[in-house]
Amino acid sequence: MSHPIRLAISTCPNDTFAFHGLMSRTVDWRGLDFAVELHDIEHLNRRVLAGDFDVSKVSFAAALVAADRLVVLPSGAALGFGVGPLLLAARPGTAPSGPAQLTLCPGTLTTATLLFSLFHPRSSRVEQVVFSEIMPRLRAGTADFGVCIHEGRFTWQDQGLSLVEDLGSRWERETSSPLPLGGIVADRRLPAATIATVQAVIHDSLRQALADPAAALPTMRGHAQEYDDRVLMQHVETYVNEWTVDLGPTGRGALEALADRAAAAGLRATRLEVFPKQR
Repeated sequence: MSHPIRLAISTCPNDTFAFHGLMSRTVDWRGLDFAVELHDIEHLNRRVLAGDFDVSKVSFAAALVAADRLVVLPSGAALGFGVGPLLLAARPGTAPSGPAQLTLCPGTLTTATLLFSLFHPRSSRVEQVVFSEIMPRLRAGTADFGVCIHEGRFTWQDQGLSLVEDLGSRWERETSSPLPLGGIVADRRLPAATIATVQAVIHDSLRQALADPAAALPTMRGHAQEYDDRVLMQHVETYVNEWTVDLGPTGRGALEALADRAAAAGLRATRLEVFPKQR
C-alpha cells in the first residue's frame, strides 16, 4: 500500500495485550506499515462509523450499524462466557425503576448500552459517559446506577458498590451463546489481500502474547486505568480466549444472535460478515 494502515485499538488490557507484538514490532509486519492509535471504545466506535480508520477495534453493537462498510476479522475479538458488563448500583437493594433515577452507560454505540436497552428498556434516565467515570460517580452519589465494563468488573466490590445484574450472564441464559462484546473490523475499501495480511499480523501478535504474557505487561500498564498487574492479567484471562484467536462457528453464531436480538428490539442492525466470507 502507498500509505500506512490506520489501525486503532482500545486502551483496555486485552487489546494492549493482544497487540503488544504488533505495536512493539516484535512480530513481522509482513510488508505492511501501521500507524497505530489508542482510544476509549466509544471514541473508536464513532470514528469507525465516520470511516476514519482502515482497521479498528469496535463494539459489535456499533459494527452492526455499519455492517455494509465493514468486515470482521476472525482474530482479536472479545467474546465469551462470564465477560459481560455489570449493572451496578450506588446503594444496595436498588434497581432501575423510574425516570427519577439515573443510569450511566459507557457510550451510545457500545454493546454494553445495547444490552442495557434490551434488558432494562425505559427503566431510568440514561447518561452516556466515558467508562472510567462510571464507578467514581456512583461512589460520589451523582448517579444511581452504572453499566460497568473493562477492569471495573474485577474491582467494583472493593469500591463499595452493589451488583444489580450481570448483563452478560442474562445474555447467556437467554441465548445459550457467548456474549460478543467487540472485535477487529476492516474497511471493505481495503484490498482482500491486504485484509488477509493484516489478519495474519494480528494473529501472530496474539499468539506471541499468549506464549509470553509477561512480555506484554509494560504495554498494558502504560494504557490501563488499573495498574495492579494481578488485575491486568485477570482481565486478559477473562477476555482473551479461544474465540479471540479465531471466532470459529461459535463466534459467528454469537454475532448472528446479537444482530437478531437488536433487530427484534427495533434497532438498526444488519448481520456482520466475518472475513473471509464463507462459501
